[in-house]
Amino acid sequence: MSEVSATIQNVFNEPACPKNAAKSEKERKKGCTKQLQPGGAAGGCAFDGAKIALQPITDVAHLVHGPIACEGNSWDNRGAYSSGSSLYRTGFTTDMNETDVVFGGEKRLYKAIKEIIEKYNPPSVFVYQTCVPAMIGDDIDAVCKAATKKFGKPIVPVNSPGFVGPKNLGNKLAGEALLAHVIGTEEPDYTTPYDVNIIGEYNLAGEMWQVEPLLKEIGFRILSCISGDAKYHEVARSHRARATMMVCSKAMINITRKLEDLYSIPYFEGSFYGIGDMSDSVRQLAQLCIDRGAPAEFMDRVEAVIEREEKLAWDEIMSYLPRLKGKKVLLITGGVKSWSVVAALQEVGMEIVGTSVKKSTKEDKERIKELMGEDAHAFDDMSPREMYKMLKDARADIMLSGGRSQFIALKANMPWLDINQERHHAYSGYKGMVDLVKEIDKALYNPIWEQVRTIAPWQNAADSWQAKADAEAAREAAELAADPAKAEAKRRSKKICKCKTVDLGTIEDAIAAGSLTTVEQVVDITHAGSGCTSCRGTIGGILETLSGAPAVELTPEERRAVKICNCKDVTRGMIEDAVHAKGLTTVAEVTEATEAGGGCESCCDTIDDILSEIVAPIAVAAE
Repeated sequence: MSEVSATIQNVFNEPACPKNAAKSEKERKKGCTKQLQPGGAAGGCAFDGAKIALQPITDVAHLVHGPIACEGNSWDNRGAYSSGSSLYRTGFTTDMNETDVVFGGEKRLYKAIKEIIEKYNPPSVFVYQTCVPAMIGDDIDAVCKAATKKFGKPIVPVNSPGFVGPKNLGNKLAGEALLAHVIGTEEPDYTTPYDVNIIGEYNLAGEMWQVEPLLKEIGFRILSCISGDAKYHEVARSHRARATMMVCSKAMINITRKLEDLYSIPYFEGSFYGIGDMSDSVRQLAQLCIDRGAPAEFMDRVEAVIEREEKLAWDEIMSYLPRLKGKKVLLITGGVKSWSVVAALQEVGMEIVGTSVKKSTKEDKERIKELMGEDAHAFDDMSPREMYKMLKDARADIMLSGGRSQFIALKANMPWLDINQERHHAYSGYKGMVDLVKEIDKALYNPIWEQVRTIAPWQNAADSWQAKADAEAAREAAELAADPAKAEAKRRSKKICKCKTVDLGTIEDAIAAGSLTTVEQVVDITHAGSGCTSCRGTIGGILETLSGAPAVELTPEERRAVKICNCKDVTRGMIEDAVHAKGLTTVAEVTEATEAGGGCESCCDTIDDILSEIVAPIAVAAE
C-alpha cells in the first residue's frame, strides 16, 4: 500500500488545479478529499472510478482482482460503444473466496491472467486492485511484472482499492496507471502536424462518432481518445500528439497536465455539447495545432466546415424554436453537463430553472454563473419531494436527469429525458444538438401527458394518490406556516451529512458558537463532510449564507490553531507535532501523549482523521 499512498499524494499535489495551486505546500499535499472510512463510499469508490475511466478501452481484458461482487457492481456501468472489439464487455474476475483471504490471492491472479491470454490473446490485461486483496497485502504490481515477463504482453496494474477515496480519485488513479505503464511505450508509424488527443470522452451512446467524422474532414488525426472507443496501441502512442482537448471536467486532468509537462503537448478544456461550444472547441484545437507547426490556412478549413455545419444544424432546429422557446427545464445532473448542457439549451431559447452541481468542480460552478447569472438556481442536493413540487407546480416543463430521478417526473405526470450515462441517444456535436432538440420536443409534446393527467371517468379525483399526496403536503405546509417554531425545527433537522448523520442545525450552531469561517473548521468540529465528502459543497454554501462571504481556506497557522479537544484545550498543531515527533499511529497513543480525547471523547474521530492525513505520508517518506 505504500506505493498507492505515494501515488495518491502525487495526485493530490496537482498544479493544474487552480484551487490546489492557491494552497500552501503542506495543505496542497493533503488534497481536496480525505480517504474514506469503511462504509463511507457513498457515490462510488475509487475502484469504481478507475473501472469507469478505463473500461471503454475496448480491446483490453479488464480483470478485477477481488470478490465477484466488485466486478458485478462495475460491469458495463457506462453505455460506452465500440466500433471494433467487444472484449471490454466481458467481465473478468478472480472471484476471491475465504481461502484466498487466508492464504493470499496472488497465485489465483497469475492463473487468471494466464487463462485470459491463452483464450483471448488481448494486446494487454488491466488488473484492478480492490479492497480485500489490498488489505491482505496481495502485491498485484509484482504479479503483473512477472506475468509481463512470462507472456510477453503488457499486464497493467491499476492500484485503486475502493477504500482509498471516492470515484473522482479513482478516475485520476486510472490516469496514473496509464501514465506509468501504457502512454509512451510505443511509437506511431508516422506523425502529422494535425495529431490530437481527446481526453475524458467516453463515447457514451456513440457520442464520439458524431464528432470524429467532422474532425477528420477538417484534417485532424485523432491519435488517441482516452478512453471512449479506444484501442490499447492508440493510448500507448498518445504522447506524440500535437494538442489535447480535455472534455470531462477535470476527471483526468493529471493525464493532460503530465502530457504537457513530459511531452510539451498543450491542452484546453472544451465541450462538444451545443452548436456554439462545439464550434469554439474545434477552433481552439486547431489554434493549438497551428501554434505547434500546422499551416495558418488550416483555420480556413476549420471555418468552412463550421459555417456549413452550423447552417445545416440551425436549418433543422429552426422549426422547433417556437415550440421550445420559453420552456422551463430542471436539470438534475452534475460535472461537465451542469454547464455544457445549460449552454446548449439556452441556444434554443429554453430557460433553466435549476441545475444540480453535486459532482461539479468550482470551475464548473463559475461557468454556470456566467451562463445563468449570479442568481442561478444551482443546488448541491435536491430532495425528491422538492423535485416533485417544482415539477407539479409547473415551475418546470420538463426534467433532464439520470435514470434514478425519472420516477419523480413520472409521478408528477411531467416529461422526462435521460441525459446521463445510461442514455441511448448521443447529443454531442452539431448532429447531437439537433437530436437533443428533437428528443426534447418529442418528450414535451407527447400526447401521453395529456392523457395521464386526465382523471378516468370512473375515478374520483379526490381519491387519487396524487391528490392525497398533494393534500398531505398542503396540510403540512399550512401547519408549518401556522407554527414558526415547528417550521424552524424542521428546517434545522434537514440532514446535510448522511455519512455522519449531521443536520443543518448542528452545523449552524457550530458556526455561530465558534465563529467558523471555513469548511475545514466545520468538518473538524462537527465531522460533517469527513465521510464521502460529497456534502462539503453544501457546507460551503451554508457558511456563505450565514456570513455573507464565500468560505475561505485556512492558512497553515490558522489550521494549526483550530481547537480539537475542548475538554483538554488541545489544538490541531499540538497533535500534529506530537504525531511527527513520537511517530504516533493510534488515537490511544495521541491521547496518552497530548490528553486530547481523554475527556468526553467526542473528538476521537477528528483525531483519527488527523492521523489518516499524517501517517500515510510519513510511511511513504520512510520507504
